[in-house]
Amino acid sequence: MAKFILEWFDDKDYVALTTSGTTGTPKIIHLKKEAMVNSALATEVFFDLKENCKALHCLPTQYIAGKMMLVRALVLGWDLDFVKPDTHPLDGNKETYDFAAMVPLQVEKSLEQLHRVKTIIIGGAKLNPTLVNKLKIIPSDLYETYGMTETITHVAAKKIQDNAFSVLPDIRISTDKRNCLIIAAPRLSEDKIITNDVVEIIDGNKFIWLGRFDNVINSGGVKLFPERIEEKLSGKIPQRFFVIGKPDSSLGEKLILVVEGEPYAIGNSIFEGLDKYEKPKEVVFVSKFSETETGKIKRAESMQ
Repeated sequence: MAKFILEWFDDKDYVALTTSGTTGTPKIIHLKKEAMVNSALATEVFFDLKENCKALHCLPTQYIAGKMMLVRALVLGWDLDFVKPDTHPLDGNKETYDFAAMVPLQVEKSLEQLHRVKTIIIGGAKLNPTLVNKLKIIPSDLYETYGMTETITHVAAKKIQDNAFSVLPDIRISTDKRNCLIIAAPRLSEDKIITNDVVEIIDGNKFIWLGRFDNVINSGGVKLFPERIEEKLSGKIPQRFFVIGKPDSSLGEKLILVVEGEPYAIGNSIFEGLDKYEKPKEVVFVSKFSETETGKIKRAESMQ
């Protein structure tokens, strides 16, 4: 944190960050400090956060989400409490807060304490349906966010009760020929950001996220979105898992289920509720998944 504060006030007009490496090799990018200020201002407007907002900082400062909590506090005049970024950020703390940013695991481990935070944004990984159902009874305003290092954290958010993401101020969205999201955010980036996220645009300001283009499985001419299938299987398999395509002479790709841990018998009842094309043709067990530094599963490396 101290290193970043010194970097923020140095003579450079940018901050150097490393991307997460979820879908490729991590790389160092430069983000303009002016763009980071603009991101903070957009967050203020979208979530209606005022000066003297009391906020909780519980994320690692070496990553963009943790850096932006500090930038928001500096730019917007927040009263910021910093706690160790672990899985139980509200333990040993009786304070109430106006705002906090957390990852899904922190939220899951803090269910009985979340009511002490008025507005919580959740990012870093996709929320599973089982957790979403638990969060719906929490009286706080809970948002799932969409963003990446290149967009300086979130450029869109949706309340967990909703299906579609709404973009923040001054963000324009469109799609390419793959139906992947294109983000035009002139106050954040000089260039349009072309993503690998397949979406359905509802209107100029809202979109439904369908999955990653690089994860789409073409099985016998039918396009399958692994993330949608994984949502349907959520809560039915106790271990971490994902579905992926495997080369097949008849189908081109066949859908397989990959489960972390030692092999055991998986009953067909688990696959009830899936369409016939969504039912895995094979189950594979991997002792330990490959993952990024932030805990995101690397699917291709795990299969290798």
